[in-house]
Amino acid sequence: MALFFVQHQHDAASCPAGDARTAPQLLQLLASAPQSGVTILADAVVDGAHQLNLIAAADQPATVERFMAPFAQFGSVDIRAASHCESVVDRGHC
Repeated sequence: MALFFVQHQHDAASCPAGDARTAPQLLQLLASAPQSGVTILADAVVDGAHQLNLIAAADQPATVERFMAPFAQFGSVDIRAASHCESVVDRGHC
């Protein structure tokens, strides 16, 4: 499984957490990650910044892209290939 750093950012006006209808859907979507072929290893929302960050594992970038597609209706989605620190040290470069 490949490792990915995923960042979703949206405006305050379109914040799904503040909407009684979309907030539960947000949690359901994150909980459905395994059924989508994505393992969420960590998640964090930067307080006040309307920015969700995930460290996720999946077989390929397209799997993460499909999983994150619903977030694109609220703002940007950036998916980047990543590595564990130990792997970077073993190969000798970032």
